[in-house]
This record gives sequence, C-alpha cells and structure tokens, in this order.
Amino acid sequence: MAGSAAATEVGRESFDATGAGAAIERWTLRTERPGGGRIEATVLTLGATLHTLTAPDRSGTPGQLLLSTDELGQILGGARHYGTTVGRYANRIADSRITLDGKDHPLAATGNGVTLHGGPDGFANRIWTAEEIPGGVRLHLHSRDGDQGFPGALDVWVSYTLAADTLAIEYRAVTTRPTVVNLTNHAYFNLAGEGSGDILGHLLTLDADEYTPADERQIPYGPYEPVAGTPFDFTTARPVGKSIHDDHPQLTGPGGYDHNWVLRPRPADGTPARAALLEDPGSGRTLEVLTTEPGLQVYTANTFHGAVTGASGVPYGPYAGIALETQHHPDSPHQPSYPSTELRPGQEFRSTTLLRLGCAGR
Repeated sequence: MAGSAAATEVGRESFDATGAGAAIERWTLRTERPGGGRIEATVLTLGATLHTLTAPDRSGTPGQLLLSTDELGQILGGARHYGTTVGRYANRIADSRITLDGKDHPLAATGNGVTLHGGPDGFANRIWTAEEIPGGVRLHLHSRDGDQGFPGALDVWVSYTLAADTLAIEYRAVTTRPTVVNLTNHAYFNLAGEGSGDILGHLLTLDADEYTPADERQIPYGPYEPVAGTPFDFTTARPVGKSIHDDHPQLTGPGGYDHNWVLRPRPADGTPARAALLEDPGSGRTLEVLTTEPGLQVYTANTFHGAVTGASGVPYGPYAGIALETQHHPDSPHQPSYPSTELRPGQEFRSTTLLRLGCAGR
C-alpha cells in the first residue's frame, strides 16, 4: 500500500488472480473517518465500478453498504450494472435514435423501444485503464466513433478519491464530433448493510420540488410536474416504502420508484449541492449525495427476484437496495426544454458527485 495525501491509502491487486477475472484490477481506497472508524471503497477496472463501500454504524461496527458480488459470472450477467459507470448515455433514449445538426443517428437498442444505459455493450462492459492519483484512482476509456451508434470518438475519465468521510466521483469527457453524453454511477445502497433486508424503512429526503412522469417505457412525457401531494414528495424525510405500493399510475407499472427528480438549481460556479439524504434509523448510518447534475434517478430495485446472490450469501429480492443516480434527465435529446446533453469538439464534459457518509448518534 502506498500512502497519499489526506491520509488515504491506495492499493491495487488482481480481482481474481487465478481465474477469468485476472485482467481486471481491484483498487482499494482506505481512510480514517473524523471521530473514529474506517471508511473503505473498492473500485474495479471492469465498468469503472464502485464495487464496495464500507463504513461503521453508531456502535463502530463496519458494514459493507453496496449490493455487490465477487462472482464474475453474475457481474457480467444479472449484476452487470451494480456500481458501474454508465455511459455513453445513462438512462433511456426513446426510439433508439438521436438527431444532431439535422443528421439522424440510429443507436443500438436494448429492447422495449429504447436505448438504455448506452446500449447493450455500454461502458459497464468495458475494462478501463487505471492509474493512481492522490487519494484515489483515475480510470480512462476510449469509445470509438460510432460506438453503439453514438457519433464521435469519446475519451472519458472517471476518478474516485476518498478523504475523511467523503468519496468524490468526478467525470470528464471530450469528443471528436458532436455527440451526447450523460454519465452516472449505478451503485445500489443499503445502509443497514448488504444482504440485511430491504430499504423500505430507510428515510429519504430529496432536494427536488418536481419530477418527470414517464410512460410505460419509463420515457418522460416532457413537462415537469410538482411532487407536492403525490407519493413523489420527499422534500422532507419520509420512509422509502411509505407510499411505494400506492395505487398511483406512476408506481403500479414499474412496481415502485424508477423516476427522475428535477433537482433544485445547482450553483453557477459548479460547486456540488445536495441532492439527497438517505438515513437508516437502525444502524444510524447516513448518506448525503451532492452533485453538479440537474437530475437524480431513484430506482428501488423493484424487479429484483433473487437472480443475484450477494457477497453475504443472501439473494437480492425487491427493494434490496436503492440507486441514487446523479445525471441529466432521461431522453434529453428529444426534450428541448431539458438541460442539454450535447457535447461538441473543443468542449469538455465535467460532472462531480460527492458521497458523504455519516452516522447519527455517534
């Protein structure tokens, strides 16, 4: 292990030195939390994945807080988006096409009339190159012109740095032709600990007064709608499961939350602002999510039915975790009123998300 700034240890090893995962690196970031207790994150070069995140509860007992498996077959199968960097376009694009400067670009489809998470061979499937940076690791991927139908050769960098109680995820990208870019991390959190049950009792606060209702494909209709008076109102802390089974047309189709919230305006200087606060009353653990992005997709693992067994040996059922995906809004290329996801030569895509871990009662 090599020490770095901010007392964060950074190490690397083969993910599976004896098997098919030998080409995949696992990076470990470890630091001491203010007030005591260790925080540790591991990152895989496959999918630039945030693989595990460990923090203590109010009694000081460490717990691994992400849905995760070490089985490569599951990582490439049912768990292939767990914690990955999703791109070139996170979330959904309707009709598997985009139009830029009057030219139509058909995209690789993922079914149901959409392109989801960048296509069937998106960034989650790629092995990224990695290098150590102070306090963390920076990963790089080159995506060729026409990759999954997207125009422009794209170079993408994702860095994970750990300091004190905060894991920072920073994205950069440049292109050779006009294209669209929307990057996010797809970690599933369970603050009680991976494999401990569902997250319906977690308390969630969202800094959002509006959301984007969606059709049966989870494609937004277009206009924002207020959350007030609906099951989507998390402007004050409420249990994730309080209204998840309500007879509401936006919930009955997906079987829970799989929606984009429109975050309150972000600072013009690019400083990350709070998007969400997740709290587990049982363990006392808290997670504050701050971001420069305008939207937050919340997905409550509605369709999990035990196909993936976690590192704890427990199969993941519905609501085993919650994804808090900082990103631009779904289907933005077809919604002129949404913040643009276009990236042109000479421009640089930049995005920052902070995951700040805390513990009530310590």
